[in-house]
Amino acid sequence: MSSQAIVEERIERLKGEVRKMLTGAMDKLSQKLLLIDQIQRLGLAYHFEMEIDEQLEQIYRSYFEFHYSDHNDDQHMVNSSFSLFLGLVQIFNKFKDNEGNFSKSLIADVQGLLSLFEACHLGFHGDDILDDALAFTTALLESIDKGKVSRNLEKQVSHALNQPIHKGLPRVEARHYIQFYQEEPMHDENLDVERKFPFARYRLVEAYFWMSGIYFEPAHEATREILTKVNVILTIMDDLYDGYGTLEELELFTEAIEKWDVNANDGLPEYMQVFYKTVLDFYDEIGDELAKKGQSYRLFYAKEGMKNTVRAYFAEAKWFHQNHVPMMEEYMPIASVTIGCAMVLATLLLGMGDIVTKNEFDWLLFSDPKMVKASNVSEQERGDAASSVECFMKQYRATEEEAKEALRQHVVNAWKDINEGLRCPTDVPSLLSIRILNFSRTFHVIYNDEKDHYSHAGTRFKELVTSLLVNPLPM
Repeated sequence: MSSQAIVEERIERLKGEVRKMLTGAMDKLSQKLLLIDQIQRLGLAYHFEMEIDEQLEQIYRSYFEFHYSDHNDDQHMVNSSFSLFLGLVQIFNKFKDNEGNFSKSLIADVQGLLSLFEACHLGFHGDDILDDALAFTTALLESIDKGKVSRNLEKQVSHALNQPIHKGLPRVEARHYIQFYQEEPMHDENLDVERKFPFARYRLVEAYFWMSGIYFEPAHEATREILTKVNVILTIMDDLYDGYGTLEELELFTEAIEKWDVNANDGLPEYMQVFYKTVLDFYDEIGDELAKKGQSYRLFYAKEGMKNTVRAYFAEAKWFHQNHVPMMEEYMPIASVTIGCAMVLATLLLGMGDIVTKNEFDWLLFSDPKMVKASNVSEQERGDAASSVECFMKQYRATEEEAKEALRQHVVNAWKDINEGLRCPTDVPSLLSIRILNFSRTFHVIYNDEKDHYSHAGTRFKELVTSLLVNPLPM
């Protein structure tokens, strides 16, 4: 980070994301309670006191309206997280069998036992239920079969038995929990590509380097971050459509993107549901920022860019699954979209301030500008889908080297089109033309020598990243 202001801005954005998680709808009550518990245990609750109190009040009210409708006169008591635990006394009775003893079936749920154990430390005089529950959970946790629980959960149990949360120093316990939370497979890390999407290339650093080539100025840090996220999403989507998903799954996912509705994920496999929600949440985040600036209309164009890209990905996927090698006239319009140029450029327009109007978005997405088409030519091949070389060879009965030479000349001509776009007056600001030029430059560097340095980043790309972002200049 280059300054304290940038750090503070990022913190505020992250706090906004957590607030949306707190106040947003969740499928299960237990999910909301777990989120609140995690926020408190991570030592972050003081940032969200009002939101947490509101959520707990709703949870408490909903529970007692459902189970004890004659207790409505006591609703005014609900104003803190402690009030929620008053209801636990009633809930604990459900864990008992017909003889009044705690059920042995709880033994299988070690995480649930641990939560029950922690809650039992809120007992007060005359509270026999919590005393019994504490003795019960302590005995079971001390005797758990370590071979049947994860190492991380085992460490949490050991720590809790020695130091219950309620009796510990909040900041010290938060420090302990951060390590536990970090090792938890289901912890929230925005877009945790390596775990959630093991089939996809994990290229966060490379994506950031790429977007830095388009927007390197310090003032555009926020736009650079958005573009990096878009690039990561595109990389996952490229790998998803490029042979991982079945054609039936990809058709469902394409239809869901077209609908752009959080409820449109029915029928999708679990990993696709996660990715679909990630995409929609990301654009909601963009929409919130645009609304603050009075630029909500721009979100439509960003979504259209995504929809166009997904349609093109699906067209390529059908070619792949059907072993179809298209003609150049069929291939090039689709390939020019899946490269992602128009979508990335539509996204970068979001951060260009008031100099950009609807005219620029319409020009970019709907007028098929020559300069943008030329930028798309920089990348010659797209993974396992039919490549431009294969299409050229089939259509013109050329050798591989003849096809490559013809396409090299195509790239040379494309650069002349780009240069003409920079020289000749257009209907769009010159600043936009410069960004298109920068996008073409990144393609030239990343796909240089007809090699994909983005997918195979161990040599050339690594040298570029370390030179620009890691190794400082000698003073």
